[in-house]
Amino acid sequence: MRIPLTRGGGFFAPRHEGATILYCFTTQRRRPKGFGHMDDSTRMERLRALPSIDELLARPSVSSLLAPHSRNLGVTAVREAVASLRARILNGEDVRFDEKDIAAALARLSGPKLKRVINATGVVLHTNLGRAPLHAAAIDRIAQIAAGYSNLEFDLDEGERGSRYQPVVELLCALTGAEDAMVVNNCAASVLLIASALGNGREVIVSRGEAVEIGGGFRIPDVMRQSGAGMIEVGTTNRTRLDDYANAITDQTALLIKVHRSNFALVGFQEEVTVRELAKLGHERAVLTYVDLGSGLAKPLHGEGLSGEATVASVVAQGADVVSFSGDKLLGGPQAGVIVGKRDVLARLKKHPLNRALRIDKLTVAALEATLELYRDGREDELPVRAALTASLETLHIRATRLALLLGTGVKHRVVETRGRVGGGSMPLADPPSWAVVLEGAGATIHDKLRAGETPVVGRIADDEVWLDVRCVADTELEALAAAVRNLKW
Repeated sequence: MRIPLTRGGGFFAPRHEGATILYCFTTQRRRPKGFGHMDDSTRMERLRALPSIDELLARPSVSSLLAPHSRNLGVTAVREAVASLRARILNGEDVRFDEKDIAAALARLSGPKLKRVINATGVVLHTNLGRAPLHAAAIDRIAQIAAGYSNLEFDLDEGERGSRYQPVVELLCALTGAEDAMVVNNCAASVLLIASALGNGREVIVSRGEAVEIGGGFRIPDVMRQSGAGMIEVGTTNRTRLDDYANAITDQTALLIKVHRSNFALVGFQEEVTVRELAKLGHERAVLTYVDLGSGLAKPLHGEGLSGEATVASVVAQGADVVSFSGDKLLGGPQAGVIVGKRDVLARLKKHPLNRALRIDKLTVAALEATLELYRDGREDELPVRAALTASLETLHIRATRLALLLGTGVKHRVVETRGRVGGGSMPLADPPSWAVVLEGAGATIHDKLRAGETPVVGRIADDEVWLDVRCVADTELEALAAAVRNLKW
């Protein structure tokens, strides 16, 4: 089973065998329909028959088509339509110009490039699809703040300048048990800020098994180098003991860093030091302890097929001086890098010049505050991410059956049990069971059409069939998903 991650052909392998978890990527290119079936003379004839840009712009029918749009957009659409057709002819497709090509180009150019899609991949925190969907309360709060002015950096009580993340500090401290909190624009930014503010010009110690790459080519050794800190690796890939850290500490040591392996699993003959052990060593040797927790689980999650994950509060309770995690993963909020920890340590981070470059905007503050309020009020299970991950197999079966009924008899399909993924670098060993509707037919062709529809649908391809996993499909999206499938030219 393969889950398409990008339009370019990358695939995520959601199943695993034995003790090895593989994230496999391939590049697959399909020849266009009709490739190689047109001789050179026909190809040249088709190219010569292509109308010029000026000729098309002078046509009354084209002018009428372009009239609702600006001239620049209209000319660009005509040029794109002709260029696209020329490329298809050169690739061997026996096609002729049609003014519908201009209409299609206009639709592509005039519409938004960032679109809402239906996630039928079964991957809940799909990085390519925007990770965590927001709760309605967060969406409403964004709309309220975006519509006018706000007290983003103004203390209404004191009548003077304030901190832009102050609205979430109290909520974060209550949720995690930390003394203080702050927020930057993503978790990678938090790692860079912490390493720069606390480790620049000195040494930081990291287990060799935790010097990881956390996505998009973002590697811990590269971050340390950029921050100006010298990284000291200790232990081996699979086993690191407390003595390894203790023996590496010198007068130049600024940080003991523990990186949570949230995006891969290490099993078998392995050993690692707990946060409590590392923090105790740091306190004894007057060295700070930093934990990059990554996925940001705030409250325990219980669902079939889910694996264990440490909560932020449990890590703080073990004595870490500073902890960072993502806002848009298991927390279920907007993209953000949340930093919690000791008050004196965070004071150093807040004063660092890099903090301003990495700061969050008002819409992130609004969405994060609304999300954290749900935790405060005991309503965290209403968050879309948590609801999707804890959905029962019976609920998912009912949803898949409803989708199948909405498809009707005009679409060849079957309902099957399957397995999904948490995604987003979280719970790599988890494989929650789910249900999917499988569309029978040429999978790659069908999937291309679904992605190109008015309501884009992203599923996954297995055995050259499209699988529509319903775990991440909201009940309110079932009608639109079924319509998208029915509207295909079968």
